Amino acid sequence: MPSNIYVALSAQMALQRRLDTVANNVANTNTVGFRGEEMSFEELLTPAGKEPVSFVSKGKNHLSMKTGEVTQTGNPLDVAVRGDSFLAIQTPNGVAYTRDGRMQMTSEGVLTTLAGYPILDAGGSPVQLNPNDPAPTINKAGTIEQSGNNLGALGLYRMPRGAILTRAEGASVVSDIAPTPEIDFLNNGVVQGYVEKSNVNPILEMTHLITIQRNFQAVTNMLSATENSLDDSLKTLAGS
Repeated sequence: MPSNIYVALSAQMALQRRLDTVANNVANTNTVGFRGEEMSFEELLTPAGKEPVSFVSKGKNHLSMKTGEVTQTGNPLDVAVRGDSFLAIQTPNGVAYTRDGRMQMTSEGVLTTLAGYPILDAGGSPVQLNPNDPAPTINKAGTIEQSGNNLGALGLYRMPRGAILTRAEGASVVSDIAPTPEIDFLNNGVVQGYVEKSNVNPILEMTHLITIQRNFQAVTNMLSATENSLDDSLKTLAGS
């Protein structure tokens, strides 16, 4: 079988994976704190033969660490994370990290995500407020005060360089290397009364969808041309 068929099939598989990531990005354009997914591909060469044949790898996924647009909500329990830090939350599957700073307080005073997962402090314990006191004040370092009382701080964590992030509950992520507590509050921290939107650029992603569609069509046309060429060759051989 001609090698260009295998090359075309590898291209189609890579395009399908890229299409899946772009479609998921577009679907989460309005998801607060969402991190868009990107892919990288490599060229693979066959080791044998007079002329090496070039294939495309299946691709590697990675999450974009670009910051999203920050918008004001006026809700004292909303925080937008500045810089590269993440908030820590306790999920049924363990600790995860998120940029979705929309919070709520339970009747017992526990600070949680909108999905009900406890927000953790710098020590890894759920943040506890007084449900009978006025709304808290949260400074840029995440320190929480309520009625003049210091109630600790939101846990802010930095992902280690080279860590591989995978998606977890909602817009949260988990890391293959344990994150470290944030100590640089000059360039990192939180802003109370704001939230960070998704970092997906919808116009750019729609452009990617159009490009992928055109590339997929080009590969399909190449396969059709190869199939027609094989058919013609078989007919010629059959008639000789």
